[in-house]
Amino acid sequence: MKKVYLDNAATTPIHPEVITAMMNVLQNDFGNPSSTHSFGRSAKTLLESSRKSIAKLLNAQASEIIFTSSATEATNWILTSAVKDLGIKRIITTKIEHHATLHTVEHLAKEFGIQVEYIIILPNGNIDYQDLAAKLHSDVPTLVSLIHVNNEIGTVLDIKRVSDLCKYAKALFHCDTVQSVGKTNLDVQELGIDFLVASAHKFHGPKGIGFAYLKKNSMLQPMIFGGEQEKGMRAGTEAVHQVVGMAKALELSYENLKNDTNYISDLKNYCFSELKKIFPDVKINGENTFYNLLNVQLPLSEEKTSMLLFTLDMKGIAVSRGSACQSGSIKPSHVLAEFLSPEEAKKPSLRISFSHFNTKEDIDLLIEALKTA
Repeated sequence: MKKVYLDNAATTPIHPEVITAMMNVLQNDFGNPSSTHSFGRSAKTLLESSRKSIAKLLNAQASEIIFTSSATEATNWILTSAVKDLGIKRIITTKIEHHATLHTVEHLAKEFGIQVEYIIILPNGNIDYQDLAAKLHSDVPTLVSLIHVNNEIGTVLDIKRVSDLCKYAKALFHCDTVQSVGKTNLDVQELGIDFLVASAHKFHGPKGIGFAYLKKNSMLQPMIFGGEQEKGMRAGTEAVHQVVGMAKALELSYENLKNDTNYISDLKNYCFSELKKIFPDVKINGENTFYNLLNVQLPLSEEKTSMLLFTLDMKGIAVSRGSACQSGSIKPSHVLAEFLSPEEAKKPSLRISFSHFNTKEDIDLLIEALKTA
């Protein structure tokens, strides 16, 4: 039985060239990058060349890239330091953010008494920009924290529009670009954002490594104290093999971006057209969705689909009903519940997400499995 992986929004398979690059480091460049001997200098060179590579792809300065264990860690750090060290008294966000943002904001409201305001989500799953503009009219020191591509439904934020609104209101802007880095061009200078976070495993890199972009002179304070690693911002010996793997994965992503975008877009369109053949009333959740993510509402009863994911898994098909961070939860998706009617939110929805490793045969196997399930 062929296994089919269509849950790339949760994580992606590591590119073979990334594995090779990481193995080379593990075997040949095991030195501590803080050591001054040749072993350490060799590891340090790899670390900094990777930093420069990532910065160049984002049109950032190398000094603005800080390596972290994940985007979740980076988001926790940025939002917490903004409140503790930068004088932020109010955070504007939405109720459809990743829980790395939502739970951090909730904690900051409880711990520091900051004001939290949530932007209206329109019936199509996109934010109400007019509501954001209205909320920004305030003298209270504010940070806006928004996801670029929603991890459950794939709706796309107009980053430049938000950054312009923030700049006019003198508010800071933190953007969760976990689902978009490596899948679309992001020029931080042109976009004008203050903070950006990413995780390598979302663009065919290793797990356990990510990075934060901190605009020059952001004045954030260290998240972990100890040595002087990461310019004193995050102490602890760097995982050089992970960093090299991340940089390699990002390089490969952008080398093949145009072809991969067209290929994956065709897969998504093919998948939806095939779904409509067996479910004529199938509906896409959200409008203006990203090219690699398809969240569909199936016209089936909840009883018939209570075991759907399990049945598909038994047939070797991997999809999801929402964020992988919610695995095992019986609660409905907090994203869908925010903009769908209560009746629609109860209906079964599937999140199908694609990568360039997928084929039309994968889609055909999914459709066949859905027919029999």
